[in-house]
Amino acid sequence: MKKYYIYFIIAFFPIAAIGQANPMKKQTNEGNSINLDSITPLLPVSKQSLLKNVDVIFNSRMAYNSYFTDGNHDISHFNVDQLRFEIKGKIHDKVYFRFRNRYTREPVPGNLDNISRAVDLAFLRIDLSPRTNFTFGKLCADWGGYEFDFNPIDILTYNDVIEYADNFLVGAGISHTLENGNHSFTVQVLNSRTKTYQEQYGASAPPNINPSEFPLAAVANWRGKFFGGKFETTYSYSFFNEAQGAHMNYIALGNKFKPNDKLVVYYDFQYRNEGLDRLGIVSSIISSQYPYAAQKAIYLENWVRAEYLVTPKINLLLTVMNSNHGWKDNPDPNAPSKLSTSYGLIPTVQYMPFKDMNLKFYLAYTARKYNYTNYAESTFGAQDYTTGLLAFGFIAPLNVL
Repeated sequence: MKKYYIYFIIAFFPIAAIGQANPMKKQTNEGNSINLDSITPLLPVSKQSLLKNVDVIFNSRMAYNSYFTDGNHDISHFNVDQLRFEIKGKIHDKVYFRFRNRYTREPVPGNLDNISRAVDLAFLRIDLSPRTNFTFGKLCADWGGYEFDFNPIDILTYNDVIEYADNFLVGAGISHTLENGNHSFTVQVLNSRTKTYQEQYGASAPPNINPSEFPLAAVANWRGKFFGGKFETTYSYSFFNEAQGAHMNYIALGNKFKPNDKLVVYYDFQYRNEGLDRLGIVSSIISSQYPYAAQKAIYLENWVRAEYLVTPKINLLLTVMNSNHGWKDNPDPNAPSKLSTSYGLIPTVQYMPFKDMNLKFYLAYTARKYNYTNYAESTFGAQDYTTGLLAFGFIAPLNVL
């Protein structure tokens, strides 16, 4: 209905603009009359039809948040957790565009891709055939796993890999869906990061590592549906050329189980072997003794999310996650590779008051625990700690057009 109101305003605007004079003509200062038939709408009629295929969305999450550290209350305040403006749609029978800008990130252009990091997406998709398309621009890296597949407003707290990774990169990709619609395959070639090597690592760049002339990444993804859609997958393998002799291998395996209309369970497994520590978690742990970015940093994660629709208006969620951080290039040959593990638990209650609008009020508590190994504590001075976040707010993709 909102679109029809906008069409009415566009069509009515030229009539309203000529005032309350004679309904058939308006007198100008010179006494000349203007025929209404000659009035041109603000948007040409030929362009108005494009609005039928365009969506304008404000992806929003706002809340009253209370923060805790080691069980002690730190601060409570209102916060705009997410606000991402999005416009997308078809501008031609075979051409689709999508743009999304984040207003909760500082708009600093990357000096490698020349686009603000606040811009998540800015790309064109060209349909080469009904089942094959080509995309070019700033893309969402098609990593497997459902944690990253969700709209960001629906993830209250990310696990470590997605939280610290560069998830939106400039490049190109091609996708193909099989005839039965149950399997699709995507291959992307992207910049490996948004910044140059020098800006990314600065003084922490290891002296024995040189930047690559081709800082590119290749991502391959397979999405599958089985048993009438009750079991779905999104699996990917990525290879990142971070620097000369320093590469990253990344495997992400996402699984979705939906036995009925009330219950859905997601499970993600992620493994990253970083020749040069891009996430920076391992590097931050060892920084007191080792001033450079860690080489051969290992990240292994598990993420589970279960949703149960109690009634059409009440949804219960529980997210459980953990992330393991290791260093295989330790100069001490007798040192264990594992340095730390983080845990997360997020029980959530959602209330959805409207049938015809995707607006959710939620109450959630995010509990995080960070455990360091005895070796990390004794050698690098790391200390265990916990954090908590109690949040009451709303989540809504506000579709205004």
